[in-house]
Amino acid sequence: MIFIPGIEKRKIGVYGLGLTGLSTCEALVASGAEVYAWDEKAEARDKTQNTRYAAEHPKQWPWNELRSLALSPGVPLTHPAPHPVVRKAHQAGVEIIGDIEFFARAVEAAPKKERPRVVAITGSNGKSTTTALIGHVLKECGKDAVVGGNIGKPILSLPPIEYGRVYVLELSSFQLDLAKTLRADTAVLLNLSPDHIDRHGDMAGYAAAKKRIFMNQRMGDAAVIGVDDAWSQGLCVRLMAEGAQQVTPISAEGALGKGVFALNAKLFYSLGDKSGEAGDISHIAALRGQHNWQNAAAALAAAIAEGVAPNVAVKAMDRFAGLPHRMELVARKGVVSFINDSKATNADSAGRALNSFDDIYWIVGGKAKEGGIASLRPLMKNVRGVYLVGEAAREFEGQLAGAAPCFQCGDLPTAVSRAARDAAMSGLAAPVVLLSPACASYDQFRNFEERGDVFRKLANQIETVDGAAA
Repeated sequence: MIFIPGIEKRKIGVYGLGLTGLSTCEALVASGAEVYAWDEKAEARDKTQNTRYAAEHPKQWPWNELRSLALSPGVPLTHPAPHPVVRKAHQAGVEIIGDIEFFARAVEAAPKKERPRVVAITGSNGKSTTTALIGHVLKECGKDAVVGGNIGKPILSLPPIEYGRVYVLELSSFQLDLAKTLRADTAVLLNLSPDHIDRHGDMAGYAAAKKRIFMNQRMGDAAVIGVDDAWSQGLCVRLMAEGAQQVTPISAEGALGKGVFALNAKLFYSLGDKSGEAGDISHIAALRGQHNWQNAAAALAAAIAEGVAPNVAVKAMDRFAGLPHRMELVARKGVVSFINDSKATNADSAGRALNSFDDIYWIVGGKAKEGGIASLRPLMKNVRGVYLVGEAAREFEGQLAGAAPCFQCGDLPTAVSRAARDAAMSGLAAPVVLLSPACASYDQFRNFEERGDVFRKLANQIETVDGAAA
């Protein structure tokens, strides 16, 4: 657990009692704060019974005495409208922060000789894989690296501040909006594409939230930035001009005169007076596809910034197993492979999976995000059939009309059964049933993890007949 100095006897509100909120309550109480907690869901409030932060409605909180409001990242801060508890905090003059900010203050309060390293990662797509990969590489190379934030454990549940420790943190735009003083020794921005526009107002607001990952960096800190999209490329140019930190561009689309880049699954670097090939990752199943080459380039740049030799870092990637729900092979029945890419909750992420396989039987749909999937029409050359599910099914069929055969399936079990049958009967050498929904899961599932777990179960229940899926 992270202990937060300087908050003894302070009164702090915590709104939202999911994993992050409960972790925040525990850390605050352990650090001597007086905590007032609430969640709109009774089942979440029930978890605070018999604790020193038993849930109490915000109407009963001593607002004129509160020092801070710790807001769950899922609670609207500004858009589509500030949550009522946010408006109340503004009226009372109470600062609104998140668990990342408490961590940042704990790090900054540590004596200089005891300060740990912080590696922070964000981006529209690939941040979980990149975070896990960086953590893996650093551990393989003997570093005391711990991974958390928006992946794995909440940040305040990680091991205490200690010299020599490296905190490798995945950060969402929501978390960054609530962080004011976080300083990352190495900060990574992978890419930017439209996402969470409802929470940030427009693309500019979303990009501004992501940019906060570099906000408090100093001379000598490392900024690793993807340059394969226009928004990130523009930010890279601006940071280079400002010169507040060492900027390393990364790309998976072409060679760079300066930076780290991937060409045909080989990683190269050109940094200062050192350049060369760091290694080949084509044999690493968990890093398949051009999007994962970008993730690997970012991980290599971050590892170099943390003192790891390029070839050593790439060698350490050999043993990276990947993450569930990210282009995860969950079953193989006869010649048919079943790939769980449930984490692909927007069109850009789904497009990366579509570019990674041939002969795809694509399961797509759910709760649509702004922009839909019309942008994926050029990728239908690899798709043998589109199996549509969820709220977005009719809308998506219209957006793909004429580009690929579309089948209305309604729910995931029907889609898996039909896609598996069609793939098995296709006569193709290596057909792929791909769940890459390009949608949020909330219409039929609690989250993308549950959706992916159901897909895994369904895929493994399919029988094989004469060497083919049936």
